[in-house]
Amino acid sequence: MIREPLIFEISDEGKRAYALPKLDIPEKKDVLQDVRTRKDIEGFPQVSEIEIVRHFTRLSQTNFCIDIGFYPLGSCTMKYNPKINEKIASFPGFSHSHPFSPEELVQGNLEILKTTEELLSEITGMDAFTLQPSAGAQGELVGMMLIRAYLEEKGDPRKIVLIPDSAHGTNPSSAHLSGYRVQEIKSNEQGTVDVEDLVRAMNDDVAALMITNPNTLGIFESDIKKICAIVHEKSGFVYMDGANMNALLGECRPGDMDVDVIHLNLHKTFSTPHGGGGPGSGPVGVKKVLDPYLPIPVIERRKDSSLYFNLDRPKSIGRVQSFYGNFLVVVKALAYILSLGPNGLKEVAEIAVLNANYLRKSLEGEYHLKYKTPTLHECVFSDKFQKEHGVQNIDIAKRLIDFGVHPPTMSFPLIVHGALMIEPTETESKKDLDLFIEAMKRISKEAQENPEVLKEAPHTSYMRRLDETKAARESVLRWRPEEKEAPQNKE
Repeated sequence: MIREPLIFEISDEGKRAYALPKLDIPEKKDVLQDVRTRKDIEGFPQVSEIEIVRHFTRLSQTNFCIDIGFYPLGSCTMKYNPKINEKIASFPGFSHSHPFSPEELVQGNLEILKTTEELLSEITGMDAFTLQPSAGAQGELVGMMLIRAYLEEKGDPRKIVLIPDSAHGTNPSSAHLSGYRVQEIKSNEQGTVDVEDLVRAMNDDVAALMITNPNTLGIFESDIKKICAIVHEKSGFVYMDGANMNALLGECRPGDMDVDVIHLNLHKTFSTPHGGGGPGSGPVGVKKVLDPYLPIPVIERRKDSSLYFNLDRPKSIGRVQSFYGNFLVVVKALAYILSLGPNGLKEVAEIAVLNANYLRKSLEGEYHLKYKTPTLHECVFSDKFQKEHGVQNIDIAKRLIDFGVHPPTMSFPLIVHGALMIEPTETESKKDLDLFIEAMKRISKEAQENPEVLKEAPHTSYMRRLDETKAARESVLRWRPEEKEAPQNKE
């Protein structure tokens, strides 16, 4: 495939993509004397309107997105986002609302935030929420900071956080940044927490257990109440990574399982854009004992029913985000929750689990499945069968691009070597699932009969396979003109 020239490479002196009318007022040259203008910027591309339109249109077409095709990233819930939510968030009363507006002028927006907090509390069974964290990882950090603040006030800061080997990858970093040493808890043969290993590890130095449920294998931790009891017996806290809440909506509530802290990903479970479409939002819910430590400001209601930001919270961990988080993301999430209602949210989980189990059953035998335990919203295969023919998960993932499908999450969780972690979500139709199944089966057959096709994939994408090691170590983050060879002196 011939590479299209970049916008800098088609630049010609004098081209313009705009035509402004002549000034109808006297020109004052001193107004912009301290401001850099176009003429001061070296290498600024000079192109026509059609050239710049084609340039950015081509760029958009080289990127895969959920609006184009199936995006089965495991544990990331890359579901389709209803466009009505985007439309609602673009209403001037929301998008033009300034964060410094006086409280009395934004009572409607404060009501949206407060309503979302209350609905998330009801959905999860928690007592209070903060919407400030702007991503799941920041939500994890805030949750651990709340636990630390409580324990330090009690004069018992503790040193260790226990994390199962099936938990999400950012959990250890969040615990470490909160000042704790991380200790791993092993999984058993069913892919769930080894309760005996937890009992051995649980002592008076343990501040918390960070558990993902359903875990990263897509398996529900059926001993969750027993696990919580073990931790609580030693006065520790149970933090639940709620990134997989898509499997539990309307079916069960983490608070009823005796979980103390949970973060949610509004940009996963509640349909706001994910990844490059961001920004994200990672609200944190807590039981009553941790409520006093929530970040400030906290939205509260006065006796006259008006809402205000309460900054007088002496035990608070302080601010964790500018203003009050990503407001428009919350608007989209609330629109999603209200449009579906309790029964609709329950159906989300049911169809997500149904779709994942349909994929799992259809691909069993074609791809290796390390754990036979029933799974919920996602399943984790491995490349064990394909490795017999010299094919690895990276080759399978690259070949999927040729079928118009984004590759699933690869090589995670680490307890499954050569992992292919697939989450179809509830927004994919049976037709699209069948196309994915057909592609995966064909790839399995190619691995046996013609493995080189996979090793050289992708064949139809804008860019072929890159040297990922070199790309990571020698990143090229900006375009630079090629240096022309200096003319030789003939004298």
